[in-house]
Amino acid sequence: MGKIKITIEDLFNIPSAVIYNPDGYHHVSSVVIDSRKVKRGCLFVAIKGEKFDGHAFVLEAVKNGASAIVIDVKKFKKFDSLNIPVVTVSDTTRAFGEIAKTWRNKLNAKVISITGSNGKTTVKEMIATILGEKYSVVKTEANNNNHIGVPLTILSADEKCEALVLEQGTNHFGEIAYSAAISQPDYALITNIGDSHLEFLKNREGVYKEKSALFAVTKNHGGKILVNGDDPIISARTKKYKNKITFGFKGSVDVKGKVLGYTNDGRTKIEIRNGKKFETILPVYGESNAKNFLASSAMALELGLTPKQIVNGSKKLKSVHGRLEVKKFKHAVIIDDTYNASPASTESAIDLVQKVKTFKKKLFVLGDMFELGSQSAKLHTSLVKNFSPSKNITVLTVGTMMKNLHKELRKMKVRSIHFHLREALSLYLKYEEIEDSVILVKGSRGMKMEEFVNILETRFE
Repeated sequence: MGKIKITIEDLFNIPSAVIYNPDGYHHVSSVVIDSRKVKRGCLFVAIKGEKFDGHAFVLEAVKNGASAIVIDVKKFKKFDSLNIPVVTVSDTTRAFGEIAKTWRNKLNAKVISITGSNGKTTVKEMIATILGEKYSVVKTEANNNNHIGVPLTILSADEKCEALVLEQGTNHFGEIAYSAAISQPDYALITNIGDSHLEFLKNREGVYKEKSALFAVTKNHGGKILVNGDDPIISARTKKYKNKITFGFKGSVDVKGKVLGYTNDGRTKIEIRNGKKFETILPVYGESNAKNFLASSAMALELGLTPKQIVNGSKKLKSVHGRLEVKKFKHAVIIDDTYNASPASTESAIDLVQKVKTFKKKLFVLGDMFELGSQSAKLHTSLVKNFSPSKNITVLTVGTMMKNLHKELRKMKVRSIHFHLREALSLYLKYEEIEDSVILVKGSRGMKMEEFVNILETRFE
């Protein structure tokens, strides 16, 4: 198969597109939005972001070798003297999406799209790693899961790509529908429906309404959906879907998982059945990762991998940075789960701490969970059910909302300290006697809980 190219006909098909100097256009096999990444002969699309406007870098892109540019029609006068093809459109961000959709349709790869309230990044990484046992794989890098990131990832795949694994995120209505219309998935997976982004999506029904756009687009495209049979909302809402694979730990499903037990350091022994049966010990931690692995195995089996290939792939799995990342020291085990937080992911992290037998003492460092809207105080308080009084348990809380949990813990006689100042918590972690403990650090992105992980690492190294 030859190189994938964007032709002039492709550009003419962009809604509102007008092309100046069209005779000078040559097919391009590279599309970029960062002028620093421009290489000779590429197409540069000027996008206005939160911090930068790509139009300010058009001349730099041309100097670096861009052979054609896409700009906002309102900016044309500024660039009408350029002697290369100039494409004007009413919205460069949407034009970028249209170009990525065209590119996707020229790919020979199976496109797999993943969304969900929790675990989507980890599942994306797991699927990509396992599929790598058989296929040439391209995946979403970093946090490129939005209306810009999804097109960027699609455009990073070339004619050699056999499986394109996309993460698709959202926190507002309409975002999944937009990015899914670009990616046109062959396979779609929603990890779960939880209490994430409630500030904008209101409740779990709202979360499903937004996420399920991925299923709807996939169905219309003739693709197949993977259904988490253990999630009551997903399971109930997908009964009428014909082209689907179900997976779960409970009930009657196509691909069934079973937790066989745990190693002393908390790793999960898991069995997968789909007619055949195989088992493995996961190198990643927590019940949530067992669920993530089951979802990933269901996808891998659907794409023709053998149990042996899946087990081999499972041995290569690694924790995603800041997501149940277990760090072992002589006098402590630190669980860094600081990338983000929701009620479900926090409960899962607390559960993992209880399963790690390396040290008896357990220390929980918990910061606020964001974007929970009017249910925030209630959902923070509800975490109390995950604790019981013990001389080996200490809970340290920071943030205005975590104070609600602290008050409930005190009522239950669970040892808890609330810190109004981050500096005070930092001093506690530096100097209090917390040796020989399993320590969880967890909170939403904006709480910058990784700063406390850094303090602990410095102390125990």
